[in-house]
Amino acid sequence: MKEYRAVGIDVSDKDMKVVGLDAGGEVARRQSVACTPGAVRKVFGVLAPSVVVLETGGHTNWIARELMGLGHEVVVANARKVKAIWADERKSDWRDAETLARLVRSDRKLLRPVQVRSAQGQQDRELLRAREGLVKARSQLVCLVRSLVKGQGGRLPSGGTEAFARRSRQVLEGPMRERLEGVLEAIEALSEQIRRYDRQIEVVVQERYTGPVKAMTQVTGVGTLTALALVLAVERPERFQPARALGPYLGLTPRRDQSGEVDKPLGITHAGNEQVRRLLVGSAHYILGPFGPDCALRRTGLQLAQRGGKSAKKRAVVAVARKLGILLLRLWQTGEMYESLRGARRLTPAA
Repeated sequence: MKEYRAVGIDVSDKDMKVVGLDAGGEVARRQSVACTPGAVRKVFGVLAPSVVVLETGGHTNWIARELMGLGHEVVVANARKVKAIWADERKSDWRDAETLARLVRSDRKLLRPVQVRSAQGQQDRELLRAREGLVKARSQLVCLVRSLVKGQGGRLPSGGTEAFARRSRQVLEGPMRERLEGVLEAIEALSEQIRRYDRQIEVVVQERYTGPVKAMTQVTGVGTLTALALVLAVERPERFQPARALGPYLGLTPRRDQSGEVDKPLGITHAGNEQVRRLLVGSAHYILGPFGPDCALRRTGLQLAQRGGKSAKKRAVVAVARKLGILLLRLWQTGEMYESLRGARRLTPAA
């Protein structure tokens, strides 16, 4: 069996460029391989166990699982962090694959490795993503109807999207209603499909994730969707030690640009799972909103919001979202009962 010190793969939709380095760091193999499970097994099945590196992307998880099943050690590089690739002035697929192999050969930490998602976790996450796509499509259609009605001098009643089509029919009359009936029917059909996905998600939670989801939903403002999305993003809670390492993983910590005496205040990194980050921010809005219960998170957020400044409230929401994620992870790790006022700050009146 052929042996290589490191193998780099640059993946595209149709094929992947494979570059293998020998013990001396010289290129010993260049091969274009079809981006299919059968081709991966055929090519890599005859290689001695090697360190194989590829970047994050749409095909990454299944390729990584195939390679691990063949006995290879797989390193998945964070594509956003490998500047040696995306800033290369002579960038090409072959150079990218070779660069990955050389980086993993020298110091794999330079690749900012990410976890390979399990097959079951990926399948369950597809349910959340499919539901999210339907929700976005429904929101776009609702906005379209409102915009068209407004263009004729009308206005539709406010309220949730579930009953939007029914309420709209009560207001619309004549030709306008006839023109928009197809869109209203599409909105109702999307709502039915969303409810169908909600039922499937409840079944998945009951079968595989009852413990962590039940622990997380102790916190008022955190629903099943938010809890499940976090569970699927983390998969192995023990890898976050300490738990506050979850903040940077979800992109809820500030970027930094420090050099010498200059240390610029910047926004959050927006790294990691965008869906989980958005759901946590939504829960933070509820906790800080008029219906949010008195709890340590709410008191912390209100204290931050009182500091003033143009972005004080926004920073408070992000801070609460970050602390909420860490709290949910700890509840999952420890199995403890949630104490809403544990470590709470004293509230002080606004100036």
